[in-house]
Amino acid sequence: MDTTDKKLLELLQNDTKKTTKELSLKLNLSVTAVYERIKKLEREGIIEKYVVLLNRNKINKGFVVFCHLKLLQHTREFINQFEKEVVRLTEVLECFHVSGDYDYILKICVKDMEEYREFMVTKLTTLQHIGSTHSTFMIGEVKNTTAFMV
Repeated sequence: MDTTDKKLLELLQNDTKKTTKELSLKLNLSVTAVYERIKKLEREGIIEKYVVLLNRNKINKGFVVFCHLKLLQHTREFINQFEKEVVRLTEVLECFHVSGDYDYILKICVKDMEEYREFMVTKLTTLQHIGSTHSTFMIGEVKNTTAFMV
């Protein structure tokens, strides 16, 4: 990956709707060269997919919770079962298996505290093998980006 590829990735991360013509003008390359570079980055798995980012406040998902979760045991069976179940929960945007006092950290986005309570009671706590949870609520967002510097 050369500096042109890195600049191309930066441009695409900022606005994936830019045409190859617009990108070619910014990179001083032909449209075909830009297209071929993008295809190469896709084939190599550097570009995984293209997505639309939604404003969570405008879709009534502005209440952000970080839920720290412990399993009853750390057996392969418990881990596999929990992970299989948690990926099905649409309220959970991210789930990380972590070290430390807790086993997982979940990023959950819902409308408000009432919806979070309903989620906890009817969905999360019904999953098998959960020992305990600890919820932290977002007060304000300081930084939120999906862009990597390459």
